[in-house]
Amino acid sequence: MRIPAGALLLTTMVVVGAQPSLDPNLQVQLEQLFPEATAFSPKTGTPPHFKAYVDAPGAGQQTLTGYAFWTTELEPLERGYDGPIQVLVGVNLNGVLTGIIVVAHNEPYGHFSVDTPEFAAQFTRKNIRDRFRVGADVDAVSSATMTVTSTTRAVRNGARRIARQFLVPDASK
Repeated sequence: MRIPAGALLLTTMVVVGAQPSLDPNLQVQLEQLFPEATAFSPKTGTPPHFKAYVDAPGAGQQTLTGYAFWTTELEPLERGYDGPIQVLVGVNLNGVLTGIIVVAHNEPYGHFSVDTPEFAAQFTRKNIRDRFRVGADVDAVSSATMTVTSTTRAVRNGARRIARQFLVPDASK
């Protein structure tokens, strides 16, 4: 009997218990969002997310410290002026953003709107309960209002969705 190559590979993975490793670029980005983290899970779950872990002092175990997600997976209908804007977002267990990284977009004016370090920096330490209003608690860029508004909405809605799923006690869901 001939075993298809894919089946053999799957069997091998199950037997040795190998876990797919993260893309090196993604690993670096996750480390930027969670500098204290010692490990990250592969993307899993509904909604799709990564988990960040820290070593528990003296326990020899790892403790969950937060979640990361792609805005394009949690809020796929949010679009900038010229299409989707892919942002990697980190949120800790208190519902506070650890940061965002704008990874990909097709915006013609991105170099002075969502691509700037200043745009990303304003989301660090932002609570998911904040308003996320462009022009109020999120700085606007005059000629990139649609892009900034859509990106802000995707970050806010995605983070709140993660919080509802993983951070809210079961009794209050």
